[in-house]
Amino acid sequence: MTEKVKNPLINVNEKVYLRIPVKTHVLTKEDSIAEAVQKYTAPILQEGDIVFVSEKATAITQGRAIKLVDIKSRFLATFLSKYVKKVSYGIGLGMPETMEMAFREVGTLRILLAAVVSAIGKLFGRSGDFYRIAGRKVAMIDGPTPYTLPPYNQYVVLGPEDPDKIANNIAKQINAVCAIVDVNDIGSEVIALSNNSPLTKGEIAGILKDNPLGQGSQQTPMGIIRLLGSEESFALSQVSAAKEE
Repeated sequence: MTEKVKNPLINVNEKVYLRIPVKTHVLTKEDSIAEAVQKYTAPILQEGDIVFVSEKATAITQGRAIKLVDIKSRFLATFLSKYVKKVSYGIGLGMPETMEMAFREVGTLRILLAAVVSAIGKLFGRSGDFYRIAGRKVAMIDGPTPYTLPPYNQYVVLGPEDPDKIANNIAKQINAVCAIVDVNDIGSEVIALSNNSPLTKGEIAGILKDNPLGQGSQQTPMGIIRLLGSEESFALSQVSAAKEE
């Protein structure tokens, strides 16, 4: 699957930011996410940079990736997964194994309540009720897709545990801001943000809204956000650089 190369620059609130994808080895539960971030970002990190790490990579290093063959789905998981809307950007809970992990994450009663409320909401043309009731832990469950990096095309990956603590630990280790993010081709969300950030979660989500890391095959589970200046100052610097050439 060939993916479109993303523009590394983005203009948000009249400021120009550079997004730098950072390639790593294939992370596993044997890795420390903080050590991996330090190892791969240190050579290019500058003062004022913001490091962002995918929630999936973070969860994998916590041992929260489960092989499909090890997941035995209950009848309710198989039944409910058939009614999950199929989308192009991911599997979500649309397979018995991911739905089974949703049951295990938050319990049978909560998933059944979410399913009932969702069904009623759809009668009134409303969507999104299932995840509002089931919660963020369920929304972060990630199943395999055609573009998932092996070996995780044979795994279900849960959301990370205690992402706020992780973000702050990484920030201290690299002496920079750290964000744990859930980004794909339909949107972005900052799951956790270290306390030293000058930007809000919403502002960082806006900077990453076009998914600069891609969907997985690039092997870039982390990246760096760098402020290049105001829109006007950046434009002037580009003109000056062109004249010097």
